[in-house]
Amino acid sequence: MTFAVRAGLKKFNIEHNFEVKNIYEYYAKWIREGKLKPNSDWNKELGIKFTCQDPCQIVRKSYGDEIAKDFRYAIKAVVGEENFVDMSPNFSNNYCCGGGGGFLQSGFKEERLEYGRIKDRQIKETKADYVIAGCHNCHAQIHELSKHYEGNYPVIHFWTILALSLGVLGPNERTYLGDDLMEVNVFHPETAM
Repeated sequence: MTFAVRAGLKKFNIEHNFEVKNIYEYYAKWIREGKLKPNSDWNKELGIKFTCQDPCQIVRKSYGDEIAKDFRYAIKAVVGEENFVDMSPNFSNNYCCGGGGGFLQSGFKEERLEYGRIKDRQIKETKADYVIAGCHNCHAQIHELSKHYEGNYPVIHFWTILALSLGVLGPNERTYLGDDLMEVNVFHPETAM
């Protein structure tokens, strides 16, 4: 959606007096400013490893490596810097998952899964326990790749792990968590008031 709005404004030369931003910029900004206070202590003893997918539409086609850096900054604040494992290649050079640009809904499932084999291998090479997806299409595609290629890596949206680290993740928001995180409840003084 972010890319579509930016591209539409440019293509149709639509006058506007606003800047199109992405939420990952704000997460990083709010964490730096102390307005958002995630707690990564929950993962110190667990040592659960996370990697992340750089969404093509947000990173490569829209904001570039700076937004990928902001995304990682926010992730590390949530899971602990020592528990983040980057894919290689990454940032603007990260491999596409194969779910974007309408491919997820195209009806060419076998072709999409075959294309996604590269992403599945890349994820497995990190040996991360979880993949944090930066967009819905990436989430759906990588979730399906994990099942199809028996990767057994849960795929979660960033806000899920952020809400867990803030102590506000509800029981009905744990659908994509693995058994290792299903019962984790973080006490966070900021949200206990």
